Amino acid sequence: MKRRVVITGTGVISPLGNDTDTLWKNIKQGQSGIKRLDSEKFRDIKTKIAGYIEDFQSETYLEPKEARRYDLFTQYAYAAATQALEESGINLKKLNKDRAGVYIGSGAGGLTTLLDNYKTMLEKGSNRVSPFMLPGSISNMANGLTAIKTGFRGPSFSSASACATSNHAIGEAYHNIAHGYSDVMLAGGAEATIHPFYFAGFSKMRAMSTKNDAPEQASQPFNSNRDGFVMSEGAGVLLLEEYEHAKQRGANILGEIIGYGSTTDAYHITDPAPHGAQKAMQLAIERAGILPEDVDYISAHGTSTPAGDVSETTAIKEVFGEHAYRLKVSSTKSMTGHLFGAAGGVESIVTVKSMNENIFPPTMNLHQPDPDCDLDYVPNKAVKGHIEIALSNGFGFGGHNAVLVFKKMK
Repeated sequence: MKRRVVITGTGVISPLGNDTDTLWKNIKQGQSGIKRLDSEKFRDIKTKIAGYIEDFQSETYLEPKEARRYDLFTQYAYAAATQALEESGINLKKLNKDRAGVYIGSGAGGLTTLLDNYKTMLEKGSNRVSPFMLPGSISNMANGLTAIKTGFRGPSFSSASACATSNHAIGEAYHNIAHGYSDVMLAGGAEATIHPFYFAGFSKMRAMSTKNDAPEQASQPFNSNRDGFVMSEGAGVLLLEEYEHAKQRGANILGEIIGYGSTTDAYHITDPAPHGAQKAMQLAIERAGILPEDVDYISAHGTSTPAGDVSETTAIKEVFGEHAYRLKVSSTKSMTGHLFGAAGGVESIVTVKSMNENIFPPTMNLHQPDPDCDLDYVPNKAVKGHIEIALSNGFGFGGHNAVLVFKKMK
């Protein structure tokens, strides 16, 4: 018999706040975390805007000497994981740590650390490369550091599926608990890719917005004038727990995961397949044991790319039929930008907050809807309404699709 999996803690580092409450307050108010990049390093790159973090204090979580050994994405991940543990109120001294694990993914890993050390080697020689370069930058180090600090000795795994990374990490952690292998899992994603090298690559692909003169309006999911996504950074981590385990210790249960669907397009390195997202949503709904009409809200992947937003809208209509026009759909990337591998972690947390407060978060900058995007995307202002069951979509380059189903706890 499949065990129930609940959420008892959340942690966030984001352009809209470095804790869950601040992020959620700003989301409800329709605030933007997108700012202009004034550094000369981005001078020759067409995109000069990003959702970057200015006020992260690593010393809150790590000793300064220790923090310097790790890439920023690992620091973000550990900070978010620490917040999730604190919110959960779990007693680590009483926890069976052989049955507690860490699934925190990253799309790019320690890109900045690698590039900075490569630059050092070219300019000053190989002897000047840091001995912490490799262990500090590999993408699984977010899991490694978090496990070392918490003492969690259960499964530790780092997913890497581009923009679907966090959804996969949370979904696989859900499976791990549901099938009885673990009782507690920290799951989510982290990313720190505000770097000119990374921007240069996406710029050459023409994937990012170039609305540099209006940063707050640049991310425009489902809007007819959208011209690409806005890169952001941060982390989103949830503490997942087996229901009876959480109930026995008197935990405050924030929500339940009841389904997870994962598919691969096997179609194209960047373009979405005609029915890939549709199949992932269908599987998630079927495995949750619900009907499409039971879903009240979809936290869309909604990156603000011309092809992606239409593809997701089409998939939703194929899965939900007429109900697609009755449910609410929104993309909080219109405010946070695209946190790449961390997006699904942050958006899952926002989805849980939405259910608990019965508030549909808005899709900002939606003033001229694309005729091919004709659903209710909660334009420009949060609205109240009952949310019992919600989906969170995550789709990534390479054809990766991962969909989570959340349910409100009664």
